[in-house]
Amino acid sequence: MGTAAQVPGEYSVSDPERALKYAIEHVAGDRTELVEGVITPVSVPWADERASGLVRRQLSPRLQELNLVAGSGNLDLPGSENWYIPDLAVVPAELAKTEGALLPDQTLLVVEVTSPSNGETDRTVKRRRYGQYGAPVYLLVDRQQRECTLFTEPGRLGYESVDGPHPFGTPVRLPVPFEVEIDTTGM
Repeated sequence: MGTAAQVPGEYSVSDPERALKYAIEHVAGDRTELVEGVITPVSVPWADERASGLVRRQLSPRLQELNLVAGSGNLDLPGSENWYIPDLAVVPAELAKTEGALLPDQTLLVVEVTSPSNGETDRTVKRRRYGQYGAPVYLLVDRQQRECTLFTEPGRLGYESVDGPHPFGTPVRLPVPFEVEIDTTGM
């Protein structure tokens, strides 16, 4: 039994997931995601920034009380071809010192704001994956549908509890440890 001859110019990678995520993290640039194996540059419209900023400002006093940090750092989903940059994630301050990516189950809250180019991904793929990877709370701010939905109780198939959708203008109450109502009027 012979071995296959290697074609000149080709090479093999022993761990394709690791190689792909390395390229995303170190070569592709600061704002590049990997969604189900597809390299996706992230371009955040000002309207998305505004919506995530409204959530951040309303959370800010509670974040200080709880020693938490809000930002849009990298989240790795090991064992999958996914590497996300959420619009906003809340993590313990100690974990925010980490140089590399965090895991969804290390977050306390993940917020995604839809735009026309990524809405379906945020509504379906990321909702399922964040739940499967243990992000305890996922807030979907859907600008196209003009509504917010809160997902909790992560499980093997995604989230088991759904609160919403709530039309913009309806307050959305975040669970423990936040216990804050988010005013969605200006979303």
